[in-house]
Amino acid sequence: MPADALPSPARSLDDLAREERSFTFSHFTCEHAWVIGNILRNALRTADIPALIHISLAAANPVPQTLFHAPSLPGLMPDHETQIARKRATVLRWGHSTWYMACKFGGDEGRFREHYGVEGGEGRAYSVEGGGYPVFVKGVEGVVGAIVLAGLDGEEAHGRLVKAVVEYKELRNDYRSPMRERAMTTGK
Repeated sequence: MPADALPSPARSLDDLAREERSFTFSHFTCEHAWVIGNILRNALRTADIPALIHISLAAANPVPQTLFHAPSLPGLMPDHETQIARKRATVLRWGHSTWYMACKFGGDEGRFREHYGVEGGEGRAYSVEGGGYPVFVKGVEGVVGAIVLAGLDGEEAHGRLVKAVVEYKELRNDYRSPMRERAMTTGK
C-alpha cells in the first residue's frame, strides 16, 4: 500500500493512548511477533520500501529479548540499528508509542529531554521519532514489549505499525482452526 493511501495518524494524546491500549494481547509470544513481523515485512516489500523491523520483549536485564528482527528489503544504513535501540528504549521506558511522544512534545527532542531530565549521554538513548509501538498484555502492568520500525518517516512508520497490528487482530479474531470449529459444532 503506498504511503499516501495510509490515513494520517491521530495527533490527539487521548486518542493515541486509547488506540495503543485498544489492542492488548492475552499473552505475547514468538508466534505473535513472527506473524506481526511478517505482515509488516510483506506490506513493506509490496510497497518497495526498505525498512528494519524489530520486535522485542522487555527483560529484567538491560537487554530486551529479541523475538523478530529483519529488514524488509536490502540496502539499509547501519544507523538504523541505533534508531531501533532508541525507539525501543523510549517505548519500554515511557510505555507509549514514539509517535505519542512526538505529538506530546511537537517532535522536539530537546523539549522531551528537558521535560524528563535526560540530558547529555542518557538523552541520546531515546527518540521521539514515530515507529515504536508498545505491546500490552492483559493482567500485566505496563508495557511488556515493543514493535519498532526504522527507516521511514515517523508518521508513515506509525501508520504502518498500527495497520499491521490491526491486520493481525483481524486475522486472530477471524481465524477458526479445524479443532475450534469442531468443538463449536459438536459442543465438545
